[in-house]
Amino acid sequence: MYTHKFKTSVAILTLILALESCAPQENDASVSQPPTPQSIHETTLVLDSHIDLELDLIAEDMDPWASGKSRVDLAKMKSGGMDGAFLIVFSPQGDDTKDAIAKAADIAETRYHAIKRLTEKYSNEIELALTAEDARRIHKSGKRIAFIGLENAFPLGHSVADVDMWAKRGVRYMGITHVGHNQFGDSSNPSYSKGETQSQHGGLSPLGKNLIIAMNEAGIMVDVSHAGKETMMQAVALSKVPVIASHSGARGVADNVRNLDDEQLHALAKTGGVVQIVAYGPYLKNLTPEQEAFKAKVRDEMGLLDDMAFLSMDSATENAYDKKMEAANKLSPAANVSDLVHHIDHVVKTVGIDYVGISSDFDGGGKIEGWMDASETMNVTNELIKRGYSQEDIGKIWGGNILRVLEKTQAYAHK
Repeated sequence: MYTHKFKTSVAILTLILALESCAPQENDASVSQPPTPQSIHETTLVLDSHIDLELDLIAEDMDPWASGKSRVDLAKMKSGGMDGAFLIVFSPQGDDTKDAIAKAADIAETRYHAIKRLTEKYSNEIELALTAEDARRIHKSGKRIAFIGLENAFPLGHSVADVDMWAKRGVRYMGITHVGHNQFGDSSNPSYSKGETQSQHGGLSPLGKNLIIAMNEAGIMVDVSHAGKETMMQAVALSKVPVIASHSGARGVADNVRNLDDEQLHALAKTGGVVQIVAYGPYLKNLTPEQEAFKAKVRDEMGLLDDMAFLSMDSATENAYDKKMEAANKLSPAANVSDLVHHIDHVVKTVGIDYVGISSDFDGGGKIEGWMDASETMNVTNELIKRGYSQEDIGKIWGGNILRVLEKTQAYAHK
């Protein structure tokens, strides 16, 4: 009897031990935990491809990142896990005259020197990067990364001679156009108030074609955001290296002239390029007819019907516009982080994970619910996790893809 009980006890104990060995252990490091935004940002280089500096905050005696008014500063970047950004030398489009080009060149100089001052004043916290390897080194050091991009080639005048000068200064991408056609090519937003038609050059002008060649040779990425479709397609075909759209959306999700349609996405991806989805509400989500009518009324009242005036608002005007638009926003939810990731999903499904990235356009109009400033950057990562993107995928989206294009661009220039 005793022997039988003993054998039974041993059998039960063996079964218990076997079951316990199969159960997950709370402290077992081998059990994979689902990623969190924090864990991903600890090891991933998070790079925003388009951040502006507001012109009314960058006079020589002002520090735009100490004003408290900017959507991006070092404290916000650290809080949100944003490791770096392309800071933008932007010049608005003017008339094709000597005086207008000189004025645009002065504005470009002002913004460039503001970026230099930031990197010099906060040299212990942020450093200018010239290569992808620089970015990785700076990231490992714990400092923020500053790349420079130039938006709108208009200040170059009727020559491409200054492309090399801007490359030596650290510019690593250059946009062909902005709002309104220029001497290099057609814009996606003609300045109708100035009598412009849909196309002036049929895409790139002869000078614009020289610009693409000059950028390739200087190691500057070609940026096709703001370019008209024919301008963009011709730039992709002419460039010897992949091109980028630094702050655009997917037209298959929101039908806006600033977004790329599927034909453009395929052309971009075929050569290895990247579209950086921008956190700008009008490009992410179509307005209802009622909202469109309300917006037109507000813009008319504020003297902002012209796209150039609208996109060049200073911070005070932008705040006043946002206040007036609150009633329209109640008619339909404002664009949010989920809408941003809808565009990423579309690009991934259409051409693949290797051809998409992210930009905020902060301090240039960009802001959406959930990503109103740099401190909320992890909200975007959280939405990507919820959609099932892996850490490797998120690394490509948040910087890996655009750094790959930069490496290819510079490798071609150094041949």
